Amino acid sequence: MFVLGVTGGIGSGKSAATDIFSSLGVKVVDADILSRVPVQKGESGLVEIEKRYGKKILLSSGELNRKKLREIIFEKEEEKIWLENLLHPLIADLISQELKLSSSIYTILASPLLFETKQSNHCNETLVIDVSEETQVLRTKTRDEVSEEQVRTIILSQINRSERLRLANHIIENEGSLDDLAKAVKELHQKLIAQIETK
Repeated sequence: MFVLGVTGGIGSGKSAATDIFSSLGVKVVDADILSRVPVQKGESGLVEIEKRYGKKILLSSGELNRKKLREIIFEKEEEKIWLENLLHPLIADLISQELKLSSSIYTILASPLLFETKQSNHCNETLVIDVSEETQVLRTKTRDEVSEEQVRTIILSQINRSERLRLANHIIENEGSLDDLAKAVKELHQKLIAQIETK
């Protein structure tokens, strides 16, 4: 099975790109969605988090208080490392399961932290959706109604742009319109199908 990893910095248009792949009949496995599963009520990840931080980490509904957890891991690097060591293997298992279930000609693994979390190990090739930092800031501020400072903090927490581009097998520049993005995705789609069919 051929897996294409799709990533990009915040505000780069990863979701728009994977939506286009999906419309072409390609199965998209979204690491972001799967990352929420181990911390759902009753799941092993949440049980471990509650053991470490106590009841205060839960909402009155018994679900994870994400805001509180974010505050803890932003303040203390060792807590962030502990959480990653707990969750990344659980998420990796879920990704493997989802990829195995796919029956499309190839499968997309969409992940904002594809390289940082070594999720790229699941992939045959990788695609980076790339925009300038200025575009990232502008789009994210507009979309999420957050300050420029917050956006720049998120950008700094991700792998830097030059390193991301260096690791990519394919790059799509997404500074133009949605039509431009669709055209580039469709071209890559045809190229991948031809490549897979000749193997």
